[in-house]
Amino acid sequence: MPRPAHIAMVNVPAHGHVHPSLEVIRELVARGHRVSYVNDPSFTEQIESTGARLVPHETGLAILKGAAVRPGANMHGLLFDEARAMLPRMREAFEDDRPDLVLYDFMAYAGRALAEGWGVPSVLLAPSRIAWDVSDSEAFQTVVKALKAEGIPERFAQWLAENGVPAHDLFAYMMRPRRGVVLIPRALQAGIDRIDPEVYAFAGPCLGDREFQGGWTRPQDAQKVLLISLGSAFTHQPAFYRACLEAFGDLPGWHVVLQVGRATDPAELGPIPANVEVHPWVPQLAVLRQADAFVTHAGMGGCSEGLYCGLPMVAVPQSADQFENADRLVELGVARRVDTDRATPEALRSAVLELTSDPAVAARLTTLQAEVRAGGSASRAADLIEAALA
Repeated sequence: MPRPAHIAMVNVPAHGHVHPSLEVIRELVARGHRVSYVNDPSFTEQIESTGARLVPHETGLAILKGAAVRPGANMHGLLFDEARAMLPRMREAFEDDRPDLVLYDFMAYAGRALAEGWGVPSVLLAPSRIAWDVSDSEAFQTVVKALKAEGIPERFAQWLAENGVPAHDLFAYMMRPRRGVVLIPRALQAGIDRIDPEVYAFAGPCLGDREFQGGWTRPQDAQKVLLISLGSAFTHQPAFYRACLEAFGDLPGWHVVLQVGRATDPAELGPIPANVEVHPWVPQLAVLRQADAFVTHAGMGGCSEGLYCGLPMVAVPQSADQFENADRLVELGVARRVDTDRATPEALRSAVLELTSDPAVAARLTTLQAEVRAGGSASRAADLIEAALA
């Protein structure tokens, strides 16, 4: 084991990016390392529960703090502005206590710039699938076109030069690190044979008990439980929620947990059936561990947790990589994709009932659940990170 080190973790304030890292950070702290975690103060409780120290950075990304967001918003232009604001803040915070290693999320690439400017090693912690090349992903092709339209690649190159960092292509800087640890199931990574194993190693999803989120108890009279959630960003979809209420309200034997996000007023939904509980936010993993099916926006965190819990899923993608994630779940034989504009009560109800009654789906889920649980390890992730320290 290497000597105890000071490790900085740099991330954006998004649940799907913070939560995958927490058990890895907890493991590093347990091994004696001192971890400073850079993020918005809204994530203080989650971060400090691992034993790490929060280094506060007041984010300019209101899009990630519960505000209503339209699908298709150009997040990556905003992320570049966030990187420019974050880098001087980190230099000030760490000037007299420089880290021995920097971990960073691909959306928080200011972490890599900090490490390279100071000549210390860095490791990308990837909470989503890897696109080794732009052509690997339609979502990334769309992102690159949007960035070029705004002149961001040129501004990015100038920003690196101003901060003493060697020139890099923006896409390569985000997705081709010096070293990377991937925190998703191998089954969800398309084209895994094309990814350089000298750059990326898969540690799988590292899920803890998530006590900081609170618990949830399955009603004793519930024969089956369904969780419906569109995640934490693209949640203001009252028409979709009303379709869900019509599809599953009073469905015999089913209890429904409906998460509508903080931007949706429950009054927009109309009467709530007796078998449905509506919340702005729920402890997702706690519910999934007791559920029988999952209607999800197909964010990578939800996809990973759904497979970990062995659940059939109805994928209703909203933005970014969620469409490709949804298609991958369908390819694996454990999901149906129902796009938002086709999410009628009939389509949603038939998809859930068909999936939960199909023995082939159940058999496939049993196999995948075992693979995901065997492949996910915070200990392996920490081993890979410590190797970078050496």
